[in-house]
Amino acid sequence: MSQTSPLPLSVAIVCKDSAATIGRTLDSVRGLAAEIVAVDSGSTDGTIPMLEAAGARVIHSDWLGHIKTKQKALEACSQDWVLCLDSDESLDDALRANVLEVASHVPARPGSGFEVNRMTYYRDRPLRHVWQPEWRLRLVSRGSASWGGHDPHDVLRLQTHVSATKRLRGHLRHDSFPTFTEHMRKQWHHATTMAASLHAAGSRGSYLKLAASPPGAFIKQLVLKRGFLDGYPGWLAAASTACGTLIKHAALIELDRSEPPMK
Repeated sequence: MSQTSPLPLSVAIVCKDSAATIGRTLDSVRGLAAEIVAVDSGSTDGTIPMLEAAGARVIHSDWLGHIKTKQKALEACSQDWVLCLDSDESLDDALRANVLEVASHVPARPGSGFEVNRMTYYRDRPLRHVWQPEWRLRLVSRGSASWGGHDPHDVLRLQTHVSATKRLRGHLRHDSFPTFTEHMRKQWHHATTMAASLHAAGSRGSYLKLAASPPGAFIKQLVLKRGFLDGYPGWLAAASTACGTLIKHAALIELDRSEPPMK
């Protein structure tokens, strides 16, 4: 399919010190969208020059949390269709072609949205089994969706009662960590943030979940998802998932114990 001009499409990105990955993100949407809107929360590396070179409109903002920062980027977009990306995500050729087809020929009616399958890459190779499939709503008609969930696990949802969600071909490449050691560090941060969000929403710790959920998470990824077919990265991914689950439930219990006694 030939393309003579940018599509009625906005690309919304949130970022901070993302120079290691955002180049691939920008390359994957180059020439595709009428605008790129990036909300940056204080980058000091080469992220902003890379965004400016790609013609992006950069909005400088304090970090508001995953949900509120992504919502800010979404609301700043002006085109009929909005594609929401993280700064470590990029479209493969099949997904790019599918987005082009939708934005070129499908009217952006209220409640319209498309899910994409996000696939994590490790050392430039896809993990085809562990964490798969990971369908995420990412392409939406403007004004039809909002970010929700519990930080840091944000979820894009359609707001209208009558919605039409379909799935796009191809994959959204996710370069979220260079090594599993770094992934473990992220897991600690994400798990404790998630525990605080859940606790604030009324969830309480459970000794049963602390004992059962980590091995359950390991078995799910390694056996049920057949992560072992990904080789040693599949084993490490299953282990890191179990670690994150353990930290989350342990942190929830500690938050419960830290509450002042009721009078």
